[in-house]
Amino acid sequence: MYDITSREVWTEWCRQRVTYAMLLIAVAFGVLGLRLVYLQVFQGERLHQLSENNAIRLESLDPTRGRIMDSHGEILADNRPRFDICLIPRDAKPRDAILPLLASLLEMDETEIEKKIGKAASFKPVLIKGDVGRDVLGIVEARRYELPGVVVRVKPQRHFPGQGTTAHIVGYLSEISLDELRSGSYPNRKPGDFIGKYGVEKEFESYLAGRHGGRQVEADARGRTVRIMDTVPPKPGANVFLSLDMRLQKKAEELLDGRPGAIVAVEADTGRILAMVSSPTYDPNLFVDGMTQKQWNELIKDPDHPLENKAIHGGYAPGSTFKMITAMAGLEEGKIDSHTEYNCPGRLKFGDRYFRCWRHWGHGSLEVTEAIAQSCDVFFYKVGLDVGVDKIAEYARGCGLGQVTGLGLGNESPGVVPDKAWKRRVYNKPWYQGETLSVAIGQGANLTTPLQMALLAAAIGNGGSLYRPIMVDRVESPEGDVIQAFSPTIRTKLPVSMANLELIREGMWGAVNGPRGTARGICPESLAISGKTGTAQVVGRKDRDKFLNELTDKIKYQDHAWFIAYAPREDCKIAVAVFIKHGGHGTACAPLARDIIKEYMDGRNPPGAKDASTPAETPENLDETDLQDRE
Repeated sequence: MYDITSREVWTEWCRQRVTYAMLLIAVAFGVLGLRLVYLQVFQGERLHQLSENNAIRLESLDPTRGRIMDSHGEILADNRPRFDICLIPRDAKPRDAILPLLASLLEMDETEIEKKIGKAASFKPVLIKGDVGRDVLGIVEARRYELPGVVVRVKPQRHFPGQGTTAHIVGYLSEISLDELRSGSYPNRKPGDFIGKYGVEKEFESYLAGRHGGRQVEADARGRTVRIMDTVPPKPGANVFLSLDMRLQKKAEELLDGRPGAIVAVEADTGRILAMVSSPTYDPNLFVDGMTQKQWNELIKDPDHPLENKAIHGGYAPGSTFKMITAMAGLEEGKIDSHTEYNCPGRLKFGDRYFRCWRHWGHGSLEVTEAIAQSCDVFFYKVGLDVGVDKIAEYARGCGLGQVTGLGLGNESPGVVPDKAWKRRVYNKPWYQGETLSVAIGQGANLTTPLQMALLAAAIGNGGSLYRPIMVDRVESPEGDVIQAFSPTIRTKLPVSMANLELIREGMWGAVNGPRGTARGICPESLAISGKTGTAQVVGRKDRDKFLNELTDKIKYQDHAWFIAYAPREDCKIAVAVFIKHGGHGTACAPLARDIIKEYMDGRNPPGAKDASTPAETPENLDETDLQDRE
């Protein structure tokens, strides 16, 4: 018989269990419902931002800029790692806790960080502090979990190991401007990129810069990279090899020793620039690493103008180094020949005034080679008057003066070659014969650059070929393949016959090696140097003497000093121009040119070869009377 009581008990038990289960389910759904309400209503906006942050992002990868090297592979411009502390605004939560901590770690003011963030896009990294040291980097990395939204970006930074040694050639970089971005001249560039602003860095920007890459990453809600999904690697820039020989470059810098001026050395039979130093110089790293307002003010207010490349930017009266051109004009126009003699009594009367020779007691009777060697002013006054200023200007232009050389470093000065038309155009005044006298000896409105004069010396030394200067030998890919090479190019031939050129060469040889030459005894004959001194007046003789006697700031009234040279006499290999601003006598420059040529010759001689130099007089062991007796 079926037990009714037992059945009822079982049914009641099941009903209770089902009720309890339903209650538990109801409670669970209630809790879930409340949680959903909390998340949707109270935390909805924050969670929406977090879900967006845990998304795909695109990151730019900076290319490695190409190196710049000398002809032997010595690095002149390289790259080093730069560590930047950046912040992604929408990941930096809570900001009121993160910013004070970040400010203390970076030793910055919190308001400064707020200002940097400003209205920047919330998803893009904002640079907070650039190029931090490794100590600061280590501290920030150690506390990354307390700094959501703070990221460290590593990028290559330009570095110039030689600091100022090649600053005027290599140039410098600076951040691209808005106008430059809009110009269309810099494709594949973005705000914050650094581009070449001067020198080789600017002229070869398209080769050196490389191309940006990028990568697609998945980042979590704290901005941390979860995985890299795809990468387009950046393309590194090409390497640029210069014609410079750093051994000569450093020697030239050492010889100038901070004195305002320039030294240019060129390979006579190619036009390759072996050394080009402008003094004083500056550190190009300042433009990349950043400089203070005080440092910038010191640079731009320095009376010796360290930012100016005096080898190509400055125009200076060439003084007596110009006399070879006057001689060339006189010889080629038939006004003088190898036998023509003029007497120099120490001055020439023209009109109602006297034009003096630098040697006030005169040189006596001279022909052209002796006049060049002894730098007689009166001789060239007379030749200038016979030839006329327009013919002198014609030959000067034929020798490459009054025009840029084609070096290609930007802002090159063409100098000034004055003639009648020039004066009418510039001053709207007629030319006076007295001005021709000044022009004939390299004074007056004549302006040249040390590079122009070095190329002229090379052309005289090599037999008359005026080359286009070469600063860059070649451009190579990172793999070492030659992209572009630069070959010697003859711009023109000097406007002079070989016979007349030989007379000029003989005069330059006599200036250094003759018994009465203006650079006698300074350069040993064993180096076979031919040269020409030059002393360019800054003010007239009377005014100069007055200023030098009465003023304490005398240096700016001193004459400029020049010396141009080539060697050896036969089979010329190197030409040098030395210019010292307010250097006084041209003899002050001759020992510098001698030492550059000796350094070059020593480098060409095999090990163990006999030293070409012999003890020689220098301005230090010549007495003052002897110096004053020279130009």
